[in-house]
Amino acid sequence: MISKTTVDNVFETARVEEVIGDFVQLKKAGSNYKGLSPFTDERSPSFMVSPVKQIWKDFSSGKGGNVVAFLMEHEHFTYPEAIKFLAKKYGIEIEETEQSSEEKEQADERESMYLVSDFAKKYFHETLLNSEEGKAIGLTYFKERGFLPETIEKFQLGYSPNAWDAFTLEALKKGYKQEYLEKTGLTIVSEAKQFDRFKGRVMFPILSMSGRTLGFGGRILTNDKKAAKYLNSPESDLYHKSKVLYGIFHAKQAIAKEDNCYLVEGYTDVIQFAQTGIHNVVSSSGTALTSEQIRLINRLTKNITLLFDGDAAGLRASLRGVDLILEQGMNVKICTFPEGEDPDSFARKNSLEQLKVYLEENAQDFINFKASVLINESKNDPIKKADTIRDMVASISKIPDVIKREIYIQECSRIMDISEVVLFNALAQLLSKNNKEAFKASKHAEEPFEIVSKKSELSEKIDVQKQIENKIMEILFLYGEKEAVFKETFLKFDEHGKEISLVEEKSIKVYQKLFLDLQEDEMEFANPTFQELFTEVINHFQNDASFEINAYAKRLEDEKAKIVTDIFMEDGKYQLDDWERKDVYVKQKKDAVSQLLMETILSLRNYLISSKINSLSQGINEKEEKEQNEIIRLIMDYQKLRTKLSNELQTVVRRF
Repeated sequence: MISKTTVDNVFETARVEEVIGDFVQLKKAGSNYKGLSPFTDERSPSFMVSPVKQIWKDFSSGKGGNVVAFLMEHEHFTYPEAIKFLAKKYGIEIEETEQSSEEKEQADERESMYLVSDFAKKYFHETLLNSEEGKAIGLTYFKERGFLPETIEKFQLGYSPNAWDAFTLEALKKGYKQEYLEKTGLTIVSEAKQFDRFKGRVMFPILSMSGRTLGFGGRILTNDKKAAKYLNSPESDLYHKSKVLYGIFHAKQAIAKEDNCYLVEGYTDVIQFAQTGIHNVVSSSGTALTSEQIRLINRLTKNITLLFDGDAAGLRASLRGVDLILEQGMNVKICTFPEGEDPDSFARKNSLEQLKVYLEENAQDFINFKASVLINESKNDPIKKADTIRDMVASISKIPDVIKREIYIQECSRIMDISEVVLFNALAQLLSKNNKEAFKASKHAEEPFEIVSKKSELSEKIDVQKQIENKIMEILFLYGEKEAVFKETFLKFDEHGKEISLVEEKSIKVYQKLFLDLQEDEMEFANPTFQELFTEVINHFQNDASFEINAYAKRLEDEKAKIVTDIFMEDGKYQLDDWERKDVYVKQKKDAVSQLLMETILSLRNYLISSKINSLSQGINEKEEKEQNEIIRLIMDYQKLRTKLSNELQTVVRRF
């Protein structure tokens, strides 16, 4: 585990504008930087970076956070991978916390296997480019496939010499241990002999999401009928065939940006598509699609388009993967190529524009595709048609979203010319059989609509309070340390017993005013994350004279980081439009923080009292007369208080 000292050093040293500047073209905008969103396609910049606060915000996608959050979003690193990336960039030595001997041994072993795999990738690539055998056999093959030099370099394609132990001997000579050569599967050890697993094959390195070498795929170029055409690394601590996707490292940014992933079968399909200009493509490496592979794509997008050739057996097999995708709540389309063509050959024969048009026009929703394949098989046989319908309903039952299920039932009814009621009944039986949620066939049942209506009302109420609470957090983070003058009204009675009001000015820190007002009313946040943040920041302000809100904010993670980033960056959003250059000057909230705070506190009090009045009013007619009178008196008292608060709110607005 990376030590806290290392993490602190990384956060102290890393500059968010420098790191993001490696991925996004940034331009100065006042005290901030702006640029085009790396997560969506846009023409006007909505991406902002704050060097002062060391955070960023993408207003087009809603994403934001600190420098580590950017790497996790853009490069899809894990938290430790992001820390290590930054440590390497800034030359910071990584300290590991004390591990057990077993944990250290396991970590050392995995790292040794990574080093061996990385050496193999470089060795095979250099052999392809620099050896006579590599150029004559491997490079010739890749050129025949139409791969350009930059494509070969990008995917680090290679060649393993057609000798029993050429690679193994070179690795041992370089100091790599035979133990790790064997554990990665690069070398096969049999009794006293050792030989290369991939001898005489062109090599395709298989990389993780973060770019580390997990294993290899090798294709034989001879007509040896005893040898497998394609050979993959064996299962190891690094390489699990069912959990990796070829090309994911190079495709991840394009998949996230395009919000779609094309899934193909072979290595060359991925490479040819990327060379043509479509980069959001990965391959299951010739294996049946697995849940783990789908979850890997699900980190980047909810949309998958399966690409297959027109082979009937292949089409039938592809349908099995559709259900796995649907189970995970993802959207799936399928596109087939003309007979005799596969993604590799079709991409080679067509321009980028032609390929894009073909994919757009021929990608079918899964229900239409499944219907077309299965109907061709059933033809005019009623028994087979019934089986086809059951098969389609079985796929629909995998979809977790109720609304999507109903839409697909309607579509299935239209395509197969069968009653929706029959399909709903069949679906309900399937869901019940699998112990899934009950699904009512009637589309016109009243109860679901009543439930949705109540939930909508509740959500609306919660959102009102959340907006006010968010405003309180904004005031705390932006102006908490600021000293401000607050005017408060006190009631007093003169010698004749007449009530008079006095206005008193008091200079106090904003965070102190917030804390005292909320304590006085015994108010807590409905949002638990707001409450945690509020308590933490108030404690820091009260107990730490050197506390810096910016330093605290840039180390936050997950939901807290998003909340604080939204607060900081929303405040400077107008800079994206350069209003001042157009002689339009935006009034700064910091110039009226006293008014802002008082308005917000009074609004919260007013809202909570209104909620209390509504709560008391519920079911009052069902109460006994005595209890009704008591409730009415309470409601009247609260209404008087609400009127008083409304008057105070108007006074605050006028006063400032």
